[in-house]
Amino acid sequence: MREDITGGSAVAVRLARGVPLREALDRDAPAAWTALDAGVRPLHRGAHYLPEGEWDEAGRRLVAALHAGGPLSESHIALALCHRDGRIRAAALWRIGGHPDLLPLLVVRCADWAEPVRKQARLRLGEMLDAGRAVALLPLILRVGRRERGEFAVGLADKLLREAPREILTALYTDSDRSVRRYAYRRAVEEGLLSPGEPARVAARDDDAVVQSLCADAVLAAPTDELHDDVLEPLLTARTSRVRSAGVTALRRAGRAERAVAFPGRPGGAGAGLRAVRRTAARRRSAVLVPGAVRGSRGSRPAAGCRRRARGVRGAR
Repeated sequence: MREDITGGSAVAVRLARGVPLREALDRDAPAAWTALDAGVRPLHRGAHYLPEGEWDEAGRRLVAALHAGGPLSESHIALALCHRDGRIRAAALWRIGGHPDLLPLLVVRCADWAEPVRKQARLRLGEMLDAGRAVALLPLILRVGRRERGEFAVGLADKLLREAPREILTALYTDSDRSVRRYAYRRAVEEGLLSPGEPARVAARDDDAVVQSLCADAVLAAPTDELHDDVLEPLLTARTSRVRSAGVTALRRAGRAERAVAFPGRPGGAGAGLRAVRRTAARRRSAVLVPGAVRGSRGSRPAAGCRRRARGVRGAR
């Protein structure tokens, strides 16, 4: 957290000196906005990245402009939205109109610890957020949603996206942010938006364990008559043992455990679940070719040669 505050404070200094918002921080990085929010407050407590007089003067001009209704640059509104004084943050919320680049800070303020600021921010977000903006802001919305009092923006975005065309959700499946992919695939599985083969392919290729489990479980929940080889093959040949094991379980459910033998797995071994199915299938084939081979293996006495070898091993210890 200390590194985030330091980086956010450095951004705040650039904003105070008039650097445009688009140049001062990476607007596409959710962490940049939460760092800015955390980084402004230490500047008021003596962690002066600006000379003390310069920072104090910038603060006085900012507060005076807010109270007088005077013009403020986008950079200065951003600073006001993160100000330590809740009254300043609340006043800045009404300056966001016409500055869509400041919507991320409106999302942050929806989880504000001060109730008047929080209520006002939620009112403004309800007025300004639509499905398209919800998609763009979803990584930040989900990040803020993990905070105490952060549920409002998540609920609002979810409502908008549920009412939006399916194509909007599809665009989230390949998002670089894993929390966004988790949200998208969880929704898709809940609403049955994926064809039988899609969850299997996603489970095999996605590098996030939560997405893998969501999609693998969706395959296991499908009717057994949909579990064709072309559906299960991505699971059985996946990189991770978790996903391969789901494919094995699906074969068992479908009564085709012996089909696991047809999938050799990836280099380095097929995983415990797949190896177990192969051993079971091999024993069953042996039982068919040599009646009693499996049942008799437990109760029958070993051959004389085996007994002699066993005694020889015990004697060597």
